[in-house]
Amino acid sequence: MDLNIAGKWAIVGASSRGLGLGCARALADAGCHIVINGRNTGKLDEAARDLQARGAPQVIIVAQDIGSQAGQDALFEACPNPDILVTNNGGPPMRPFEALDREAILAGVQQNMITPIELIQRALPGMKQRGFGRIVNITSSSVLAPIPGLDVSSGARAGLTAFVAGVAKNAAEYNVTINNILPGKMDTDRLRGNLQAQADRMGKSLDETRAGSIAAIPAKRFGTADEFGAACAFLCSSHAGYITGQNLLIDGGLLGRAF
Repeated sequence: MDLNIAGKWAIVGASSRGLGLGCARALADAGCHIVINGRNTGKLDEAARDLQARGAPQVIIVAQDIGSQAGQDALFEACPNPDILVTNNGGPPMRPFEALDREAILAGVQQNMITPIELIQRALPGMKQRGFGRIVNITSSSVLAPIPGLDVSSGARAGLTAFVAGVAKNAAEYNVTINNILPGKMDTDRLRGNLQAQADRMGKSLDETRAGSIAAIPAKRFGTADEFGAACAFLCSSHAGYITGQNLLIDGGLLGRAF
């Protein structure tokens, strides 16, 4: 399917690997110019070569923390008028509720709620003026079914979801959509780290913990970054202009919801 976004400019946060890179790859396949972001220059260089090989007309690297003012300034200096914005950022590590302090809570809210809102504030006016914009926030299935130990992440991402719901309504008449994708158990470094922490906590091997996690998923496997990216690219396409304010759960059926 031609997504009709060839030549569009896309900013993809935290895109040197994992789900962010999966989204960038799908947008590159669609012919978009891509601004990628991360803090590991080696990973960014590798990602840029991959995206160029896939057909991205131009790939710009911004090696900055997008939670900082300097990082956000660098993103929008590289791409002042994005047509597509995919917000993504690292989340807080697993931590028992009792071990959380004020600093950890505020840091998580900054990472997973305030930073995406700030990026949307900068991208949205130009999108509305040009009559086209696609914003996709990568959140988490924990918005719908909180995961013990990821309380800060769950809360911050749920806050973002509620916040942008109203913004999406106000932007829709300008052909600007705002949607959220909620990943379940995707085969990423973050999942592998969480599984290792769970294995250590329960005194089990990583293989045993991984197998138990997969067994609970109706699809009997973890999701991939590329299939996640394909869903993101569709939401960014011209065909998805009537889809806004939605939460797309990609979890292999794990939550077992009818609605």
